[in-house]
Amino acid sequence: MAARSPGDRPVVAIVGRPNVGKSTLLNRIIGRREAIVQELPGVTRDRKVVEAEWAGREFTVVDTGGWLPGGEHTLEGKVSKQAEKAVAEADLVLLVVDATVGITEEDDRVADLLRRTGRPVLVLANKVDSERRENDVWEFARLGLGDPFPVSALHGRGTGDLLDEIVARLSFPDEPAEGFGRADADTPAPARPKAEEQEDVDASVTIVGRPNVGKSTLFNRLIGDERSIVHDLPGTTRDTVDTVVETEEGRIRFVDTAGMRRKSRVDDGTEYYSFVRALQAIDHADAALLVIDAIEGVTHQDQRLAERIDAAGSPIVIVLNKWDLLTSAEHRARVTADVEDRLAFLSYAPLLKVSARTGLGTHKLLPAIGEAVAAYRRRIPTRELNKVLAAAQQAHPAPNAKILYGTQGATDPPTFTLFATRTLPATYLRYIERRIREGFGFGPTPLKIRVRRRSG
Repeated sequence: MAARSPGDRPVVAIVGRPNVGKSTLLNRIIGRREAIVQELPGVTRDRKVVEAEWAGREFTVVDTGGWLPGGEHTLEGKVSKQAEKAVAEADLVLLVVDATVGITEEDDRVADLLRRTGRPVLVLANKVDSERRENDVWEFARLGLGDPFPVSALHGRGTGDLLDEIVARLSFPDEPAEGFGRADADTPAPARPKAEEQEDVDASVTIVGRPNVGKSTLFNRLIGDERSIVHDLPGTTRDTVDTVVETEEGRIRFVDTAGMRRKSRVDDGTEYYSFVRALQAIDHADAALLVIDAIEGVTHQDQRLAERIDAAGSPIVIVLNKWDLLTSAEHRARVTADVEDRLAFLSYAPLLKVSARTGLGTHKLLPAIGEAVAAYRRRIPTRELNKVLAAAQQAHPAPNAKILYGTQGATDPPTFTLFATRTLPATYLRYIERRIREGFGFGPTPLKIRVRRRSG
């Protein structure tokens, strides 16, 4: 196994066949609902990477999709490939099995693969909800990966002992490099930065769109690694998946989200939580990539999603994906005109025509993101702002009103308060917004303008 750099956390991968409770175990380990959990096989499909802490020790946990037989190009094969990558990068593998079912053919297949990797493995017999179930776990010793460890991820039974065992088997940066083992209990661990300090980023960018428009392919293109499952099946991504990438624009966290459909069509619990998680990702983003299928053009759902992002105040970069599949200049001109018409309220947002599959035009994404984030955080001196407002009013005075002065009250997005003698018409506010945008080069970020009445 390749040596880790001193600041790296050890990695624990959770693997097993579908529906044995891997995501429930992840949530139990980290103490919050991070992974979507539902009593259906195959809910987790991508690798999900989160940070965990126990007894003052910090480590990384990787949740994986259920291991299933399947060809390399099938969805099952792609999910299994993600699990294999997680195992290859892990310091310890947790093989989760179902104590209520016993050993299955899929369990045998996963155990055989793990034995060949040579990685340290801990077999977790899950769903041991009472003492009566504990004798059932010894069947799993037949997998040849050591004594099974009984737990109930749902009820928390045995998970404290499990975490003790995980920490004991891992080697941490402040311990001697050779071998596994727990540090001397009488020797306090040196202070370490908090997880969020180690994960500082310059920007968080969320990739959103309807199902099957190519979000995960674009995500993989941007991060240079097949982190998200890509398959020609709507709804492949069920949860948000994120990774931090060092770029020319700084450290950027890219967040891939589940395809968002109209709420009335969100017809099961898993999809509902995916929908909620995607909305949360939009609200927390410094910028959003709105991915639209160039072949289908702008749909009503694309419009609604664009309105939702705009309302959140996030800068938007519109990404017309699958541009390489438009073969005629006439078709391309028609699609471009359709986007400009149906998303006219996002006239400030750049429109990039790309192919996530081939890489066409994707080199323009990072500069567009950098420009959007810089504008999102820009603060304008009050004196300079009022020069622009005075020039705007001199060129085009407000009807029966006057702007006395203005100030920028906030960033993320830039928010301006105008003090005026009367309420300003919406058309005049749009004019003022355009003059502020042009005057300070705000470009691809929304602006918020508030008006307060004050006698002049």
